[in-house]
Amino acid sequence: MAGGEWPAGPVVLGVAWEPSGHVIRAGTSLAARLGAHLICAFVDPASYLTEWEPADSRTSSSLDPAVSSETDFPSGRVREGLQAILGPPGEDWSFRVLNGAVAPALGRLAESTDASVLIVGGDRPGRLAAMERMLEGSVSAELASLQSRPVLVIPALDP
Repeated sequence: MAGGEWPAGPVVLGVAWEPSGHVIRAGTSLAARLGAHLICAFVDPASYLTEWEPADSRTSSSLDPAVSSETDFPSGRVREGLQAILGPPGEDWSFRVLNGAVAPALGRLAESTDASVLIVGGDRPGRLAAMERMLEGSVSAELASLQSRPVLVIPALDP
């Protein structure tokens, strides 16, 4: 951010399996104010990234290699939820499905698109969510500690 100016580039919004309308609207509002394209990104939990390949030829593989309509269910459902709030993808926003661990996948997308900011929902409250964070870690905390670009964490609960 040389000269105190906000960096140019799209806004990357990490969306969860059940996206928060509050987080989506906040990301959309920020992208509009910055005059930036909004990239909504979902990391598919039913796939993994084959990291041992060279970075320019990475591919992903499904944990369930059988081809069926169920393989599109998570990302299809997330996209439908986004379209219900944002309308069809186009000039203002787009949708990407990523593979691998959540924080590194979002970080790779932010890097490859030269994103101006990366937005994620904050940690959910409750005992079950705390147990998940204990086992898997906090995506927002991992991004905040690893990213060289701004990371905005928005409380995930709808008001």
